[in-house]
Amino acid sequence: MNTQIKVITLFVALAAPVASFAQSEQPLTRAEVKAQLKQIQQAGYNPAIAVDANYPADIQAAEARVAAQNAMAQSETTGYGSTATGTSQAGSGATAQ
Repeated sequence: MNTQIKVITLFVALAAPVASFAQSEQPLTRAEVKAQLKQIQQAGYNPAIAVDANYPADIQAAEARVAAQNAMAQSETTGYGSTATGTSQAGSGATAQ
């Protein structure tokens, strides 16, 4: 009986943070979804096309344009700029002979 209580207590202690973490993100509201759709349409995506052979490519391109616009707007308001996307290389210096 004592072991069973310890197991249940341990399970509750480990499950509580997981349950609280799962509830931290709120679902999108209808207004937020409509605003996102309008923003993607303004970026060039047309959801009214019945048969779109370029479906994945054109919506991804529109989403990339929206993300770039949002990053630009964030950098203008915060003063910090967007995240760095460049690359760099490091290595040993030139050896003298």
